[in-house]
Amino acid sequence: MSEISKIAVIGAGFMGHGIAQVCAMFGYQVTIRDINDEMVNKAMKSMADNLQRHFVGRGKLTDEQGKETLERLKGTTDLAGAVRDVDLIIEAVPENMDLKKKVFKEIDEAASKHAIIASNTSSLSISEMASATKRPDKFIGTHFFSPPQAMRLVEIVKGLATSKETLDATKKFIEKINRVATVVNDYPGFVTSRLGTPMWNEATYCLMQGLSNVKDIDTAAKLGNNWPMGPFEIMDFVGVDVALFVMEILHKEMGEKYRPCPLLKKMVRAGYLGQKTGKGFYDWSKKPAVPIDLTGLY
Repeated sequence: MSEISKIAVIGAGFMGHGIAQVCAMFGYQVTIRDINDEMVNKAMKSMADNLQRHFVGRGKLTDEQGKETLERLKGTTDLAGAVRDVDLIIEAVPENMDLKKKVFKEIDEAASKHAIIASNTSSLSISEMASATKRPDKFIGTHFFSPPQAMRLVEIVKGLATSKETLDATKKFIEKINRVATVVNDYPGFVTSRLGTPMWNEATYCLMQGLSNVKDIDTAAKLGNNWPMGPFEIMDFVGVDVALFVMEILHKEMGEKYRPCPLLKKMVRAGYLGQKTGKGFYDWSKKPAVPIDLTGLY
């Protein structure tokens, strides 16, 4: 295929608009699409605020570079229009296989024949999603990490039919946005989720069994294991519901060692999903965030 120059991001949530912003910062023309104007407008505002606060405000970009980045970003609710003339489509809709396959079928029908379709999934099968399209050779996983503007790793996932040309073009794109790619084969949880979720799960068991509290477990992980963030901080950023979802997939596919801690299920049922709902393991309405006493849930 020709050089990637135009990109569409499908899904304007936290991950979607973060990915779109990163691509625009490195010179790509980006269209971001969601199902209604409210979601699109919220994403456009979030990108503008993030650019000003974390990049222009901190001297990482000039005022002119910040303005040029925003000019490369376009929001829309029109899926067919968003993907029609682009070279790379990155899907970032919720982690639901049926929803993703429906979206990929629509993308496949509207996108240019040369376009690569990528999924930002952290755990779902790339090969199964590719089966919803007529271009499985041009289908690949690009697992960005949260928040995309700060995290440099992108896990590239090869499906059963992913071509070498698609893999090479995707690796080149990841390098151009100043990210580091690791390449893995399509298997439940890939590498990072298989490594990360057992640690998150065990930390939650430690909390539920009364070994220690949220703050001290996070501190132990950061200072004792040299993690940049504690397991509870990470789950609150990722979304407790997302963490649980990944664990449930791994438990179904790979057995008992991935069985989710009951406390995670109770938190999701109670709406304690992390930063996006204001409360998870921490109360994010406080500045700085403070740990929440979750003893009522276990």
